[in-house]
Amino acid sequence: MSDQVPPPNSPEPPSRSGGGAGDAAAPKEIILARWVDRFIAWLIDFVIVNAAVWIVVGLALASPFMLGTDQRMVIDREDGRPFFFDRGGPMRSWSWFGGFLPGALPFLITSIVFFGYWTYFEYTRGQSIGKMVMRIKTTDLSGNKPSLKSVMLGSFGKSFLLVIDIVLGWIFTDEKRQRIFNRAGNTIVIKMVDATKKDNKGPTNITYRKD
Repeated sequence: MSDQVPPPNSPEPPSRSGGGAGDAAAPKEIILARWVDRFIAWLIDFVIVNAAVWIVVGLALASPFMLGTDQRMVIDREDGRPFFFDRGGPMRSWSWFGGFLPGALPFLITSIVFFGYWTYFEYTRGQSIGKMVMRIKTTDLSGNKPSLKSVMLGSFGKSFLLVIDIVLGWIFTDEKRQRIFNRAGNTIVIKMVDATKKDNKGPTNITYRKD
């Protein structure tokens, strides 16, 4: 019996190197932002927020309401510590500006402002002003927009416990360059790439590369 030739339209076996479902397993590379870029972004934010806070405080202290209460700026008192208001004036209770609270109250106020600033910008845009300048962005571990809870955790750490947050991050999370509160919220800071190369619907098989 002669060998039979397969019909011309017989299906070819699928190529191992072809597209289709095999492409879904291709890795997605995320470039982690450098610590130095993150520090410069933080420094830019620090200058902006502190300048805004002290401008508001200065305007409040210089307002007609404040100036009309018969208090005056006092540089020294008996114990050598300065305070804002006259000891004998009606705002005597404010003399604690020169005692313990100058170390605690300004820190608390600015920390709350920083927390609100970073939470708003990094949740709505993924970037504070400093991060916009440095072209880096806060994302979840897949490179997508993080949840509000995750952003709030990260913002809390760098607003109130920055040194602890960074040091513990260097010790325990160096693989993804996360602060310890980034790790708690499952967020990372990435280097932004060209929009034409960005794949928002990329696969879940992700590799991380340090910038």
